[in-house]
Amino acid sequence: MKRASFFHALALAIGLSVTATAASAAAPAKRVQVTGEIIDTWCYVTEIMYAEGTAHHQCAVWCAVGGIPVSILGSDGKVYVILKVEGDADTVANPKIVKIQTHKVSVDGDLYERDGVNYLIVSQVADDKGVVNLTHEEYGIQPFGK
Repeated sequence: MKRASFFHALALAIGLSVTATAASAAAPAKRVQVTGEIIDTWCYVTEIMYAEGTAHHQCAVWCAVGGIPVSILGSDGKVYVILKVEGDADTVANPKIVKIQTHKVSVDGDLYERDGVNYLIVSQVADDKGVVNLTHEEYGIQPFGK
């Protein structure tokens, strides 16, 4: 019985230590404004398609509706994975984000940085310039191409 009690206490101590370490590793949110193009993260990261502008608009919509994470390719060159938009309860196939796919936007929100990844909870889309990256003339409309 003492042995089982010892192992139980050891497991509890390890669990508390891991929890404390994980909590200290998570940086607090920073209030930020990010400007850039809404992108389909899958096509952007894998480079399957051009993943920007009008050439990629329809595919980006399909991916967002299908649950692929949506991000902002910031004017600073960083990718910000959007977790939530303006209090919308839907995190997958979010109707608000689907409507602004491939648009250039400025958003206000909370930035969480973890393990080299930027996560963004958007509290407000402050500016929406629409689709400004007109690449379809060069690449054809994706995924169909020229």
